[in-house]
Amino acid sequence: MNCILIEDEIPAQKVLLNYISKIPEVNLIGVFQSALDANNTITNTDIDCIFLDINLPDISGLQFIKTIPNSPAIIMTTAYPEHAVESFELENICDYLVKPFSFERFLKAVNKYKRGLNFTDLKEGKKENCIFLNVDKTLHKIAILDILCISSDKNYVTVYTKTRKFTYLDSLKNWIEKLPEYNFTQIHKSHIINHEEINKISGNIVYMRDQKIPIGRSYKSQILKKLKIH
Repeated sequence: MNCILIEDEIPAQKVLLNYISKIPEVNLIGVFQSALDANNTITNTDIDCIFLDINLPDISGLQFIKTIPNSPAIIMTTAYPEHAVESFELENICDYLVKPFSFERFLKAVNKYKRGLNFTDLKEGKKENCIFLNVDKTLHKIAILDILCISSDKNYVTVYTKTRKFTYLDSLKNWIEKLPEYNFTQIHKSHIINHEEINKISGNIVYMRDQKIPIGRSYKSQILKKLKIH
């Protein structure tokens, strides 16, 4: 796993360098104090993952991500949890670490990346990242990351994708077992959502494109934890 670190605060750099040194499979290519300094390395080197701060000189981490074509996976490192929802709207955000974070939490973020849920493969719709729905005696192939949410009503579920919806006989429990935990979480007894498609959270409502989905009281802490909001 080839990575770079973009962090302008020296104490935070030292913490991350210490954590990285404890994981043999993480190969640190370079350390940079600004995104602009790292730009050439990202363009001309095979980088798998970027540990990226948000508050940086010249251009913020969030702004910088938007300029990278075919971006590597990004693990955000920041002291500002209020940017979590905005960052998860961007492509290739692998995890969001709020400073100060422990080595255990850092290792968990690395392991999420290592599980193979890399966004390039998913967005290309490779066979192992797709699923077939048997609806009305017809098999419909959909990419997992095209799923916005799954909602249940009695013995039926409705799968909402970016372009279509499918309603058929199934249970939400089956979907919980088949979806990757990294991208999806249950936020209500009747709803599972894809974190990548969250536009905003207001009160107990998640907004996703044209969907407004309620957050169940017992599920709210779970979704905030997944989004690294404390």
